[in-house]
Amino acid sequence: MNEKILVVDDEKEIADLLEIYLTNDNYAVYKFYNGTDALRCIEKNDIDLAILDVMLPDTDGFRLCQKIRENFYFPVIMLTAKIEDNDKIMGLTIGADDYITKPFNPLEVVARVKTQLRRCSKYNTSISSKESVSKTEYNIRGLVINKDSHKCFLFGKELSLTPIEFEILWYLCEHQGKVIPSEELFEAVWKEKYLNNNSTVMAHIGRLREKLNEPAKKPRFIKTVWGVGYEIE
Repeated sequence: MNEKILVVDDEKEIADLLEIYLTNDNYAVYKFYNGTDALRCIEKNDIDLAILDVMLPDTDGFRLCQKIRENFYFPVIMLTAKIEDNDKIMGLTIGADDYITKPFNPLEVVARVKTQLRRCSKYNTSISSKESVSKTEYNIRGLVINKDSHKCFLFGKELSLTPIEFEILWYLCEHQGKVIPSEELFEAVWKEKYLNNNSTVMAHIGRLREKLNEPAKKPRFIKTVWGVGYEIE
């Protein structure tokens, strides 16, 4: 079955261009020019990935991404003409998985789509017999994370984590007591070569800390070792 890709952009030429390239790669494309129709589509269809423009006539891509993250965990790629780091960090912080600046090469977008779907598929695939003998749950001072159920609890309350956030937290727990450099964390989670992507890692760590109710000065779980990386003791 072909993966279902949601494309939301009020610029018809861009939406049509993405539809052509994605369809040529055998994806089923659901194309909309506003957020309202896109949300209706999400409620009725099992979307596998969404590509959201930041500027929409009835809302903006950030709010739409936040709305999606209330109930869904499929990958989200943001599209925008803005190039400011703050906008990129905001998108990643609210739950987006990737960020592409206009103008873009459509082939790059297709490549990013494949990367996100591959990562998502890897984490939703049943564990192999080799993995089954590995540890599948950690309980660290009231923080419980389970790889099989893909759920995380803090003092008994379930946390709503995006797939990327879950992967980051799992990797840190799996290497408890070891300082993980940003480069290693990025390549382990994003499965891509690290190219000065510290802001990406930092944004996701910041969002994780918010969900863990971490005190800014004395975090209980994710600690920053300045100039090196991150650690769960």
